[in-house]
Amino acid sequence: MSEINGIEYPTFQQDDVEILGQRTVFQGFFRINEYKMRHRLFAGGWSEVVTREMFERGHAVVVLPYDVNSDQLVLVEQIRLGAKDSSQSPWLLEAVAGMIGKDDAGLDEDCEQVARREALEEAGLTLGRLAPMLSYLSSPGGTTERIHLFLGELIAPVKPGIFGLPEEHEDIRVHLVSRGEAMQLLADGKIDNAATVIALQWLELHHAKICAAWE
Repeated sequence: MSEINGIEYPTFQQDDVEILGQRTVFQGFFRINEYKMRHRLFAGGWSEVVTREMFERGHAVVVLPYDVNSDQLVLVEQIRLGAKDSSQSPWLLEAVAGMIGKDDAGLDEDCEQVARREALEEAGLTLGRLAPMLSYLSSPGGTTERIHLFLGELIAPVKPGIFGLPEEHEDIRVHLVSRGEAMQLLADGKIDNAATVIALQWLELHHAKICAAWE
């Protein structure tokens, strides 16, 4: 617990919300669930029953491959339908990313395992050390997705080219850029997807610490 203006935060915990009903209203490439719930109110008592739909796409891992010696990093370029009408182009420059799946025992995969797998599939990269950055909720008003961010150590020369799994309809181009170039793309608004923005800003804030640990 933390304090804001002498008040403990967060005010309420998991037991202060009740899920009264749940059903799947759409199942396609992704799933949408409808929930009926109520929650405690700041003024006391409980809310009325509220109905909300939540986009259930699972959780994801994002890894930014970085070479501390050359001060270069890898970005991948691929089409994103959600950017078609609101970005300069639906082809975005991004960090490597992938969804957390299930292992042979039916349990969620380890986040580092996902980071290494996706780096190989999306960019042909075998990573060395992984530095956890942070994790965050993508848009908790409408989806349960949580993103786990990592910095990945580049330990071999990068071969720019086209990668991805055809069976997953992936068409991914790999770019090797300097950290300065990436930050300029960010400043110019050419990189505008949340995970990559956060990963690049994290690297800027922690660059000296990473250099000391990885050089």
